[in-house]
Amino acid sequence: MSNIYLNTEMLKQLNSSVHDHIAEWIKNNQENFAIFRNQEHLIRNTHPQVLAVFTTIATCFILYIIYKVVFTLNFKDPTDIPVKFSLLIPEAAHQNWKSKTRLSPPSIIDPNDPTIIQTYCPATGQLLGKFKSKTESDIDDMIERANIAQLKFNDSSIQRRIRILKSLRGYILENQESIARVACRDSGKTMLDASMGEILVTLEKLAWVIEHGPATLQRSTRPGPTNFFMKWYKGAEVRYEPLGVVSAIVSWNYPFHNLMGPIIAALFTGNAIVLKCSEQVVWSSDFFIRLVRECLKACGEDEDLIQLCYCLPPREYVDNAANHFTSHPGLKHITFIGSQSIAHHILKCAAESLTPVVVELGGKDAFIVLDSVKNLESLSSIILRGTFQSAGQNCIGIERVIVSSKNYNKLVEILERRLTTSPLRLGSDIDQLEGIDMGAMVSDNRFDQLEDLVKDAVSKGARLLAGGSRYSHHTYPEGHYFQPTLLVDVTSEMKIANNEVFGPILVMMKARDTDHCIELANSAEFGLGGSVFGNNFEECNYVANHLKTGNVAINDFATFYVCQLPFGGIHGSGYGKFGGEEGLLGLCNAKSVCYDTLPFVSTQIPPALDYPINNANQKAWNFVKAFITGAYTPSIWQRVKSIFSLAKA
Repeated sequence: MSNIYLNTEMLKQLNSSVHDHIAEWIKNNQENFAIFRNQEHLIRNTHPQVLAVFTTIATCFILYIIYKVVFTLNFKDPTDIPVKFSLLIPEAAHQNWKSKTRLSPPSIIDPNDPTIIQTYCPATGQLLGKFKSKTESDIDDMIERANIAQLKFNDSSIQRRIRILKSLRGYILENQESIARVACRDSGKTMLDASMGEILVTLEKLAWVIEHGPATLQRSTRPGPTNFFMKWYKGAEVRYEPLGVVSAIVSWNYPFHNLMGPIIAALFTGNAIVLKCSEQVVWSSDFFIRLVRECLKACGEDEDLIQLCYCLPPREYVDNAANHFTSHPGLKHITFIGSQSIAHHILKCAAESLTPVVVELGGKDAFIVLDSVKNLESLSSIILRGTFQSAGQNCIGIERVIVSSKNYNKLVEILERRLTTSPLRLGSDIDQLEGIDMGAMVSDNRFDQLEDLVKDAVSKGARLLAGGSRYSHHTYPEGHYFQPTLLVDVTSEMKIANNEVFGPILVMMKARDTDHCIELANSAEFGLGGSVFGNNFEECNYVANHLKTGNVAINDFATFYVCQLPFGGIHGSGYGKFGGEEGLLGLCNAKSVCYDTLPFVSTQIPPALDYPINNANQKAWNFVKAFITGAYTPSIWQRVKSIFSLAKA
């Protein structure tokens, strides 16, 4: 490129071309611009020096465009180029895989060794693998290794971090089916549910952080002091720095996305992270962590930035590893996704080391249908998807369908028809050839509770129109299946109206009007999310403003999560936020920094205030009083008087 240049003759020709082009353009636009009538004549007769300046400016602009196209776009920073890597897919994720061992009954604890976690496919009961539960010394070691890796990563550039995320995005895009199969095998869900609930949302988070994350972590300039004397020379800003080693204790219902979400946020903010997965999904979590570690290694980063912890629940006098983890002083932040009962225990442990915790618990999300809704048939499809995706094991799944009186009976009729004339097909779609609509639940330990909730509602007047009990699959009797259930005419006095179901039960409640819809929605102790549907936006907005939740979707379902807004609930659904800008900043130390903006002005201690204070304390008091009055009084005259008093002192 150094041999490319413009000689004198070429410049003359370029100037002439620019001149002729401008004259021709003005001539063609005389009708639109009256001021340019006879402009061609004016240009021809303009002073040569003016034309030369004008042409030079135009030439410089054209050369600048050429420079941007030729040089800027053709050369990329090597740290911005994603890296390709590969990883061997587990045999159990392959099509038509058959395990040599099928557990009956399935259990996560090895009966021959209580320190071993057995992982199995909840849809079939097939054994996937065995993992030694982590000990306290294991936890100490992984946190220490993460800390050493983070010290090297602490000052990494945004470009380095984005390169990791871009490399992860590339791998996920090219290996969607394999990742979905791993998630399905360990959770029992269908491939479609995994594609929407695992792959799509993870790629959206990656894309959002890559595009918007850098602006979020930029230094935030603040107004500084309002003090009249200080505001002229004091600057203020907030700098966002990594915390160090952070942690996430994540639930089993989305084994890929729940694991990847905290990893994406932690790496982008410059932290190391120790993930603690549920003992239900150790097999898939182990693979997904190896995936990220392989990506880090390919990008030239320390793979110890990511650690995976798994251990059995605390057992008194036998195993204290879980408590040791949550009370560990080496963790600077914990994100917990799970149940209320476990949250109480984790918060108690975290209090020992004063570790901040974001708590995202369950929900009782209401799906509100107002009288103004028109297309109930289309709406029924959203209700079915929002209720039965992942067998209802979704923290922002539809727990209650609250319908204003006008549409209630018609919507009940539509949903009953759809669930009875074409029942949802249950099974393992990565093993079966026939179509499958809904997969298994991760465990059968709550089946008695689900059946009791249905029985309680029916005994108090609810109508059971479909399902209502566990299901024994003809091919996979060891699988954890529960029938898709439709329960209508539910009232707020019934247990199922107030307790989180977290299963495939569609609950319908009838409301008198819009305000009654809001009252029913707010009657449960939870406050995670909700949706409202209607053709009158003002009315929908009114409902959104009065719902006591952390998230609301208007005429849509749960898209507040896809939009990367801060995610979290209130009341019984926890506190704190992850996701979006707030989620990233929550993993940073917001360091406040003030500085002098004028090099010749700085804060000084006036003689009247210098130690030791003179015996004339009244003089010091008068000085401070004049300073405070001059700094904050709204009166110009008072400020002038204070300045004279300060000068006199």
